[in-house]
Formats: sequence, structure tokens, C-alpha cells
Amino acid sequence: VGNYKRTVKRIDDGHRLCNDLMNCIHERARIEKVYAQQLTEWAKRWKQLVEKGPQYGTVERAWCAFMSEAEKVSELHLEVKGSLMNEDFEKIKNWQKEAFHKQMMGGFKETKEAEDGFRKAQKPWAKKLKEVEAAKKAYHAACKEEKLAISRETNSKADPALNPEQLKKLQDKVERSKQDVLKTKEKYEKSLKELDNATPQYMENMEQVFEQCQQFEEKRLRFFREVLLEVQKHLDLSNVASYKNIYRELEQNIKTADAVEDLRWFRANQGPGMSMNWPQFEEWSADLNRTLSRREKKKASDGVTLTGINQTGDQVSQPNKHSSSLSVQSNTVQSVQSSYNPFEDEEDTGSTVSEKEDSKIKNVSSYEKNQGYPTDWSDEESNNPFSSTDANGDTNPFDEDTSPAMEVRVRALYDYEGQEQDELSFKAGDELTKMENEDEQGWCKGRLDNGQVGLYPANYVEPIQ
Repeated sequence: VGNYKRTVKRIDDGHRLCNDLMNCIHERARIEKVYAQQLTEWAKRWKQLVEKGPQYGTVERAWCAFMSEAEKVSELHLEVKGSLMNEDFEKIKNWQKEAFHKQMMGGFKETKEAEDGFRKAQKPWAKKLKEVEAAKKAYHAACKEEKLAISRETNSKADPALNPEQLKKLQDKVERSKQDVLKTKEKYEKSLKELDNATPQYMENMEQVFEQCQQFEEKRLRFFREVLLEVQKHLDLSNVASYKNIYRELEQNIKTADAVEDLRWFRANQGPGMSMNWPQFEEWSADLNRTLSRREKKKASDGVTLTGINQTGDQVSQPNKHSSSLSVQSNTVQSVQSSYNPFEDEEDTGSTVSEKEDSKIKNVSSYEKNQGYPTDWSDEESNNPFSSTDANGDTNPFDEDTSPAMEVRVRALYDYEGQEQDELSFKAGDELTKMENEDEQGWCKGRLDNGQVGLYPANYVEPIQ
């Protein structure tokens, strides 16, 4: 009696399992979205690095094919996320709403119907069972009383102090108890027989209600199986034709990389095969021969127009490979801290791309394709970029006088390790002197307390109040 409550509870569990399945799908959809965003941002960042880096030719295109693959896979995972939420999640939500009907007083209509059905089917049999329990209790009490009366009678016979009248009372007590045993036994057997006769009908009624619950649960189980199969189809990208094409195309792009072709291109554009501009006699011109000051040469935003050089052939078709800018572009000299490991595991914070990584590294290349190469030279030692002192790093490119009025004491906010010979290295908390204000690329000129002069990122320091 009452064990049907396990079956009734299963209905409430079915509603909760719908919520659990929706939460499960929702979490997976969020993972797909985050993964897609991370792929996109990874592809964007590395595509810029490769395009601006020193790699060239067909190998460069093969390398960039990985970024294209990431972008396409990202789109597919966004489609997976959309399918999970717009189709599977909504399907479960709608089915749950149709299958379970909430009542005003709480609970579900289906639960109450099952509860009432079981209680109604069990009530007659439970009543007879209660009568059987009462008859059994009365019979067992009569048997106990009979045994006690017989024991008293037996003991009285051995007691000479009892008179015959008392002995007769004990014998009468024994007789009455035996009659009570017979009556209660008969009543017990009768009620048990009635219970046995009612059992088949009881089982039929209970099983009828149970089958109704089974049918309701069967609908839920079949629905769950159907939904899980649809989720599997949405997650399984191996059967998506476009997914296979992505890696087929990636393989083709990689196989097109040709070392011989790249070497030929480099020879023609950067080696002995490039067009030459041998010195020729040129008439004097005030505009063409204007001497550039060192300060003008350091401006990263001002390129230098070279005169008397005719670019032909592949040189014209590759304007972005090697420009004649005299200075390194802004994102070339972004800080790469010595303590940073690009392969170190990141903490999973749920964000799309770690902010810590963005703040530590902007460019893993030490120079760009369009890094400037000095095109004017002189046999004067101070201006010759190929002199032995420059090659050994013994000269200081910042030897010109600086106005004392520009000098400001600043304190380093972060560690920085210079990537070039003209850059300073310092630790967080170190103090130095700013000699020139920030240029257009975000770099300042400064002097360490040991007298070393060089460049440093402007956002790595703060003025000392």
C-alpha cells in the first residue's frame, strides 16, 4: 500500500529531466559559440602576423590557409550553436509545455491524475487489508490468552492452598479462551479469504492506472531518444560536406607550397635578379638632394621618396612586401615581454580570448615585411649604416642634444625587454628620464640612470608626481 508513489514521482522527474536536458544543450551551445569566437579571433590575429612577418611566397599562402580554415570552421560551429538553441532546445521546451500542465495549487495535472487513479484503485483492497490486520491481531491475542490460562490451570493443580471453586474458575477461563481462539481464527480466515478474492480485481485496477503512467513515460523516453539523435546530427560535422571540403581545400593549399618557386621569387625580387639602379650622374636639385635630419628620419609616419629608382617587374606588383620606409612600423615594435610563453595554458574564464594574452603580446615577429631598409649611405663613419661600430652596436643613435626642458622623470609600470638595439630594457618600478614626448606610433625616447639612451613604449610608464 502506497508504493505506487514511486510511479507517480516518475512523472515529476520527467519534467525535471526536460529541464536538465535543456540546460545540457544550452551549455553545449555556449561552448560552440565561445569556440567559434576564439577561432575567429585566433585566425584574425595570426593572419595579420603572418602577412606582416618575413614569410613570403607560396609557403605564406599555405600558412594563411590555416587561418581561412579556422574562419570557415568557426562559421560551422556557429551554425551548430544555432541548431542546438533554435531547434533542439525549443523543441524540448515546447514538448514539455504540452506534456505537463501546471495546476493553480502547485504540481502537475498528470501527477494528480495518476495519484487519484492509484488511490481509487487501491482503496477497497486497502480497507480489506486493514480488516485482515485487525482480525490477525485479535486471533494472536486470543492465542496468547489461551496459553496463559492453561499455564495458570496447570500451576494451580500443584498448589494445595487453592480450593475447588477457584480451580473451577481457572478451568472455565481455559474453556472460554479456547472458544475465543476458535472465533477469532474463523474471523481471521474469513477476512483473509475476502482479501484474496478482492486481490485479482485490485491488481487489474492498479495495473490499468500503471499502464497509463507507462504510456506517458514511454512518450517522454521516445521523445528524448528522438531529440538526442537530432542533437547528434547537429554536432556531427564529419557528415557535413562543407566540413570535409574545408580540409580538402586546406590540404591542396599546403601542397601548392613550392620551395623552388619561392626561392626563384626571392632571387628575382630581393636577390641578384632584382632590377639594379647603378649610380649615374645627376644634376643638382635643391628638392631632391635636401639633407634629412636625424629627427625626420625617425618619424615612423613619414616615408622617404627615393628618386632615380625605377621599379619594374615584380617589384611594382609587390608594393607591400618591402617598402622604403626608414622606420619600423608601430605594430612591429609592440612589446614582447621576456617572461611570456605563448604556449602556456590559459585559465578558462569563459571569455572568448584571454585579455592577459592580448596585453602581453601583439606581435610575435621581430620585424615586418615592410620594415624599412636604409637606402641612402655615406662613407662618413657617422652616417654609414654598414660601419663596423654600428654593426657591433657600439654607437648610440641618440647622441644628439636634447632640450633639458623636455626631460621628465617617469616610473615603469611593467617589465619591458628591448627587442632592438635602440630600445631600452627595464623592470616595473624602475625610474628613468623621458627626453622626448610620445611620437605618432606610441614610442618615447628616454634615458636610464646608467646613461643608456633609447626608445620605450609610452604606455609602459607613468609620470612621477
